[in-house]
Amino acid sequence: MTSKVAEEALGYEQARDELIEVVRRLEAGGTTLEESLALWERGEELAKVCRRWLDGARARLDAALAEESEGGEGDSER
Repeated sequence: MTSKVAEEALGYEQARDELIEVVRRLEAGGTTLEESLALWERGEELAKVCRRWLDGARARLDAALAEESEGGEGDSER
């Protein structure tokens, strides 16, 4: 298994690309049950990494939009 530190060091694109590869291998079949389970577990870890990145990006966008609307409120009342 991958350590938490290594997971956190993965960028979104790296995690996404590895997740795509995991899914491709699972869909292709030809792996043992144990290999499939290990791939599934890795895929779950990678999906969590991607979700954290996406949640962080959404929070930043929401904050930027909130800042923009607070700054622009005075202009719309004129």
